[in-house]
Amino acid sequence: MTIVERAAYLKGLTEGLGVDPDSRDGKLWGALTDLLSDMAHEIEDLQSGALDFADALDEIGDELGYLEELTGELDLPEDEEDEDEEDEEDNIVPFSDADGEESADEEEDEEIPFDGVLYDVKCPVCGEEITFGEDTLEEGSIECPKCGEVLEFDLSGEDK
Repeated sequence: MTIVERAAYLKGLTEGLGVDPDSRDGKLWGALTDLLSDMAHEIEDLQSGALDFADALDEIGDELGYLEELTGELDLPEDEEDEDEEDEEDNIVPFSDADGEESADEEEDEEIPFDGVLYDVKCPVCGEEITFGEDTLEEGSIECPKCGEVLEFDLSGEDK
């Protein structure tokens, strides 16, 4: 039995008591049953809205899962707040070695211009982590420095 049906049942029981609707007691019981009925309808509307929101959230979750499948191995970097101020001023980020550590000899460091976004991907052949910027992403491919495998990026489904 739904909450609206229960409210209607209680209203019927109240009317069945034979209380005069124009008496003080009858007015009180009538007001209470009307309030109960209104509250039951409001609760039913809220439940219906919550179900609609749950369905919409499920659809969004499905679409997000689909987008995650499309992006596959493309890992977006997290914000790094502990970068050197010098790097920020020069707008250049040193290229890291395979262990993720910067090498001690600055002459051997490759430097890539920092355009605001860096991407990290792992080579599916050798597992080497490769970091690159927007320009390389827009070129559509990059060669793995360790094994020479060409990694291609399909951006045809994205709006620019």
